[in-house]
Amino acid sequence: MLRNSLFVFAGLTALTFVRPAAAEVTGWLNWRGPEQTGVSRETGLPDTWKPGSTNHRWAMDLPGGGTPVIAGGNVYAFGYAGQGADLQEVLVCADAETGKKKWEKRFNDYLSDITYDRYAIGSPCVDAETGNVYVLTSAGVFAAFTGDGKPLWQHPMMESLGRLTFTNGRTGGPIVENDLVLVRGITSNWGGEGAAMDRFYAFDKKSGQMVWSCSPGVAPKDNSFARPVFSYRDNKRVFYTGAGDGSLICVNARTGETVWRYPVSAGGMNATVVLYKDQVIGVHADENLDSSDAGRMTAVKVAATPTPAEAGPPVLDKSAESWRNDLAAISSSPVLVGNRVYQVIKTGQLCSVDADTGKVLWRYKLGPDQLHASPLYADGKLYVPLQNGLFYILKPSDTGVKELAKVQLAGRCIGAPSAWNGKVYVHTTEKLYCFGKKGNNPGVPKKTAAMESYPKAGATVALQIVPSEVTLRPGETAKFTVRGIDANGFLTETFDSAKVKWAKFIPPTARVRSEMDGEFDSDGTLTAKAPSAGAFQATVDGFKGTMRGRILSALPLTEDFESFTPTETLPAALDEKFAYPPLTWIGARFKFDVRELDGNKVLAKTLDNIFFQRATAFFGSADDKNYTYEADVMADGNRRTLGTVGVINQRYYVVLTGNAQELEINSNQERIKATVPFKWSPKVWYRMKTRVDVSPDGSGIVRAKVWKRGDTEPDKWTLEVPHKTAHQSGAPGLFGFAPQSLFKVYVDNIAITANK
Repeated sequence: MLRNSLFVFAGLTALTFVRPAAAEVTGWLNWRGPEQTGVSRETGLPDTWKPGSTNHRWAMDLPGGGTPVIAGGNVYAFGYAGQGADLQEVLVCADAETGKKKWEKRFNDYLSDITYDRYAIGSPCVDAETGNVYVLTSAGVFAAFTGDGKPLWQHPMMESLGRLTFTNGRTGGPIVENDLVLVRGITSNWGGEGAAMDRFYAFDKKSGQMVWSCSPGVAPKDNSFARPVFSYRDNKRVFYTGAGDGSLICVNARTGETVWRYPVSAGGMNATVVLYKDQVIGVHADENLDSSDAGRMTAVKVAATPTPAEAGPPVLDKSAESWRNDLAAISSSPVLVGNRVYQVIKTGQLCSVDADTGKVLWRYKLGPDQLHASPLYADGKLYVPLQNGLFYILKPSDTGVKELAKVQLAGRCIGAPSAWNGKVYVHTTEKLYCFGKKGNNPGVPKKTAAMESYPKAGATVALQIVPSEVTLRPGETAKFTVRGIDANGFLTETFDSAKVKWAKFIPPTARVRSEMDGEFDSDGTLTAKAPSAGAFQATVDGFKGTMRGRILSALPLTEDFESFTPTETLPAALDEKFAYPPLTWIGARFKFDVRELDGNKVLAKTLDNIFFQRATAFFGSADDKNYTYEADVMADGNRRTLGTVGVINQRYYVVLTGNAQELEINSNQERIKATVPFKWSPKVWYRMKTRVDVSPDGSGIVRAKVWKRGDTEPDKWTLEVPHKTAHQSGAPGLFGFAPQSLFKVYVDNIAITANK
């Protein structure tokens, strides 16, 4: 388990090998629907709509940028409410027929780079077996609830896995695959996953335990929120999607092993792909790798044979491409209907494409442009939202399209419509709309394409350990399930814990050769000892598998870095020695290192990669709270350029901003930000102290003071910032900003104690 997961299940004793023969929950359960193509088999859906009049059912004031999902007579939508410091993202459950709200769950934004209210650009999903609801917030909180709103578990992925945020706010959302629920994001974790990469994570959908993680591409050029599309290939359950490195990828959905990648774009691929016959069809709007033109739709043969790459997963060569055309779409996803692909491109045109040849059959101008919103096809009609809030109902044919309805909605459209039980739902940046047939619709499909079983597993060839990654503190324990998988990744058996042999394991490629200081007992329970990080290998009947984990220092803690020995060098500076930061820290590697300065060991911001000029690191648990954080901080620089340096206390940045000569407290620059003038100089150490006090009503005050190191601590706080919806907990961390990677910033003598 990850330490900051909330578990309410006592334990799971059985494995899910196949999908239930009859799903307990039906509906539009994820953003592209049961066909994974944006297509519904339902009939009897509306031809016309006039908000407030014809076929209008209801509208809810709820800004959002995703797709509503429908299950069990409920609609689940992800939006946001409030303004300024008190803006929160909201998972809402409402009656699908009336729009009456049943329950909601609210989430704070924190430590993110999101601007211009770009929130809730993602969709929840519902599990067909249990009816459980999953959502991923913009700040990276991955949470699971029952259909009636009971919390099951959550992972704050920013603090536990180093998930990054971006100004565009693009998040996507989870998707359920049999017994797993998958999410993705660019993360900078620890150890072998310390480098920032576009990664997928698979969790047990019931317990929330991590099953696998994978990095299917190379260094990302952009964040991608394209959803996986699942299928079978060579008797394996796989998924296809676009990646942040600009590739189309194929990944084994049971193990996370990358089957192949096909480089396409100089930027990330954000549109969800569609599968047609033996091809995966993807589209993007960035510069092509083999020309200076921007944008392309391409079809790639899924059964093509990859070749090993110098770095990263195996690669398909150009012979794998079936066809291409010049259509360009930023993240608007295509719809596949028979052998026709319908795509809204970035110039606002709806295009019809022959899926066999790639030939563009016709174009129809809908609006000035299109960014994210995607069409829905149902009952012979296309339901098409646009960025500017226009919404169309269209009847396509092989020669063109007939316009049935055109309405202007309040707000912009970013997600895609969904359809169920005679009604269509569409979310804008101002409202959630529902239109269509009142009551039940006899045209609801009795069966959907997604209801299928896994094939029978073969012989065991390897072990899969669940959870695959844990975070503990000294004295805490974790219990593991060791199960067999066949050559295709399907589950074969669960092994008796008494038969499993555990041994510490150091991967051959590890730069930092470290062991996790823990001990397994005879029933397979791991007890954590001293703070450390590493891996264990399990062996049973000759089969092997590994898990990895961190043991964090318990609070209170101190760190002066004197125990580190700088021995590492970089090719460009062989005379400058450094040590890697603590292995247990999230997001620190490549961004910070330990150096000797004036006879002392200190933590320094690295300068060798300008992409890392701004960096955060975490070294605690997301459930830490009520602590006082002290540290020494310093910056190199001059009167024109001075960096920013500080700490993270309970999801608030407390920093000295060099060029502004201020002490600043913020959690998102556009949400919570307060400053006070504070004159400070380069190459001078300052002592920083901060605490967060939270009241029973959920409000809080963030307090900070700074003084020159060696001087007397001031009695009064330098800056105090109230927050009505205060962060209730959060991992301690660090922040460093070296503008243009010109001058370092430093941290030393960290001390964290309980509030007094």
